[in-house]
Amino acid sequence: MTDRPSWAPPGIDITVPSVSRVYDYFLGGSHNFEVDREAARVALKAIPAIPKVGQANRAVMRRAVRHAVGRGIDQFLDIGSGIPTFGNVHEVVHTLNPAANVVYVDNDPVAVAHSKAVLEGNEHATIAAADLRDPRSVLDHPETRRMLDLDRPVALLLVAVLHFLRDSDNVYGVVGELRDALAPGSVLVITHATPQAGPISEDQRRVQEVYRRTSTPLLMRTVPEVERFFTGFELLDPGVVPLTHWRPDTPPSDEDDPVLLTGLAGVGLKA
Repeated sequence: MTDRPSWAPPGIDITVPSVSRVYDYFLGGSHNFEVDREAARVALKAIPAIPKVGQANRAVMRRAVRHAVGRGIDQFLDIGSGIPTFGNVHEVVHTLNPAANVVYVDNDPVAVAHSKAVLEGNEHATIAAADLRDPRSVLDHPETRRMLDLDRPVALLLVAVLHFLRDSDNVYGVVGELRDALAPGSVLVITHATPQAGPISEDQRRVQEVYRRTSTPLLMRTVPEVERFFTGFELLDPGVVPLTHWRPDTPPSDEDDPVLLTGLAGVGLKA
């Protein structure tokens, strides 16, 4: 019998792995169950450097957030935010602008419950329980309406989340509906899994098999497919590029692990 941790919200099925909890494990977090750790270990056996991709995702998120703050944006909507770890969006934002508002959105009850605990007493950051596949549930959520003025620019973050939506989820329509709700001057930040320098490798297929055990299988998309998400935005330099190539603090090296090429990043500006 699997023990249920005291922090686990009632009603959570702890026999099925969760994307956000597996990601939490990759990032060194503690809010995951044995079923999540087992799924993560299988993925790590196929591609041992997966945690580096998670770290690179977080690093490019922080660089993009700093860019948005530099543009004068003081509202942030992070959808698919997962379980908060060190260096999350609100920490980066509030270091630069303590009065900026941050709304996290996730549909995993563990992520929502833990976020509430982390953000308790923070007047400028909150968590909304909603699903990216239903944009209105995000945009009309009371916490979103309370914290964000959509008539002013917002930084919309879709970091390592769109690759968990199928084309049958109307993924491009979902992003388009969110885009249409944003004011001019808003920015869109996307990171996304991609095949490594060509067709999907056998190791990548094994990782995809791990995610098929969750309710949100992992889908890899090409650069043109990711660029399509930026329809209606001006794609900022350097475009859609590998994670470590998007405005890095230090230049990428030829000695970087090739697994880092399996993630793409881009930022667009709504004119």
